Amino acid sequence: MKGSVAYQSIQKRGLHIGLLPAMAAAVNASTPITLDHDLDVAPEAGRHLTAARLADLVDDLAARLWAAGVRPDEHIVLHKRANADVWMLACAASRIGAVPVMLSPGLDATTVGALLERVDRPNLLTDEHKLDVLAEVPVAKLTRRVIIVAGERPDTVSLGGLTGAPRVRPVVRPLDEAAVITHTSGTTGLPKLVVHTPRTQGIRLRPQWRLLSLMRKKETAAIAIPFVHSRNVAAMALALLKEMPVLLVNDSDPDAVAEVFLENRPGLVEALPNALMAWEGLADDPRRPFASVKYFSSTFDAIHPGTMSRLLKSSSRRGALFFQIYGQSEVGPAVGRAYFPRTAHKANGRCVGWQMPLGSAKVRVVSRDGKRPTAHNPGRIEVAWPGLAKTYFAEQERYDDNRDGQWWGTGDVGYFTRLGCLHMLDREVDMIPGVRSSLEVEDSVLAELHELSELVVVQGPNGEAVPVICTHDDEPLDPARWRAAVTRFPQLADPLHIPEAELPRTGTLKVQRLALADRLKDRLANP
Repeated sequence: MKGSVAYQSIQKRGLHIGLLPAMAAAVNASTPITLDHDLDVAPEAGRHLTAARLADLVDDLAARLWAAGVRPDEHIVLHKRANADVWMLACAASRIGAVPVMLSPGLDATTVGALLERVDRPNLLTDEHKLDVLAEVPVAKLTRRVIIVAGERPDTVSLGGLTGAPRVRPVVRPLDEAAVITHTSGTTGLPKLVVHTPRTQGIRLRPQWRLLSLMRKKETAAIAIPFVHSRNVAAMALALLKEMPVLLVNDSDPDAVAEVFLENRPGLVEALPNALMAWEGLADDPRRPFASVKYFSSTFDAIHPGTMSRLLKSSSRRGALFFQIYGQSEVGPAVGRAYFPRTAHKANGRCVGWQMPLGSAKVRVVSRDGKRPTAHNPGRIEVAWPGLAKTYFAEQERYDDNRDGQWWGTGDVGYFTRLGCLHMLDREVDMIPGVRSSLEVEDSVLAELHELSELVVVQGPNGEAVPVICTHDDEPLDPARWRAAVTRFPQLADPLHIPEAELPRTGTLKVQRLALADRLKDRLANP
């Protein structure tokens, strides 16, 4: 089977992740899959797989889940320590007709307990470490059964004890019913559970399938995004069906990333914006770990131009580019644009891209006050296309509140330029009086002060714009350099310097701005 044939099949019948590994093996059984870590559920598999070995492993895990008692239409919450096996286990659950609910390993126990209750007695697939973390959560009461990937615990079923379970025939989920459930980042409170169907997952492949078709040769694709993220579904499908060697990166520590990139020399890197910011210092590494990278890709969140510029200039490849896609879990990819080594540093970081070719998402900006949306009067960004998520699990009314017919309200504000570029200025809930765009301030200052590792502008207790700064190695910041960098922004209060470890973050490393402002309320009110 050719990859293009498999892709066309997905466009007609939807993307079923339970069938994807076998489909990838039919396209090219020898496509290599390299990991920077051992699989918790199958450490004996090693770190060098092929598409055929992946397909067999997923089939085996599906048989073990069936033997553990999981059945079609049941929900199975996957919450374990970060590891590529969580994606493989989701594929295995899907293969027997169950609905995987992917929860970030970064969620705290209280949040996990609340989401288990929302799903209403699901199966829970976890590990011994997470069971210890959930010790105060009434897991037995909230779940149908508890399955662990390995080891032994009372009142659980261990997949390690089900090796050799009889293989079972795959069960295909209906095209428009729940296939995979992921969650939002939770920047404003308890995460929402986002329901994806085979149809919506398949449709979301369209924009990047076309982009990848422009590549002249098969590059090794380093995928360094959380394995529970909705984007990972598309990233794995695209890479495997394009027969691209895959490098799955779990350890995001810059030194570890440098080592694995030097060993495997990827030509394409996909990572979250905050991960790329953390790796920015590797651009000065004399070993040049990014030398082989021709394509950098970042999705869902905007990234600072200075970061893109440094990464692009660290590549030795002719024609290197950085492709940014703006979207969110509920909508998938909405707009995108490319950046180049010579001009990335001059780019406007608020320009998140143009609408993509026919068949991709449509985007509009709706006025908040009856006047035309502009840079100084941004409107609400809305997206429409068949790739929109179906609903929020058990929160249909909340989902409907975000829909206006075919249009989905992203919660972001911005405007279109005369040339049709979408500028995203802020989350509407994060807007600060007197500040056109907190993100614009952060882009500008971070470009000036390389000693900053993070900058977040939040609203203080009296409505003031407070810049919260973090520096590399927590070094003090020269006040004179700060004043020079913020002369364009006289509305900013004095900076508040905190260790980066104190920033509240989501599972995708976004800073939880409202939580940060709330946490600092007393400190800001009584300096």
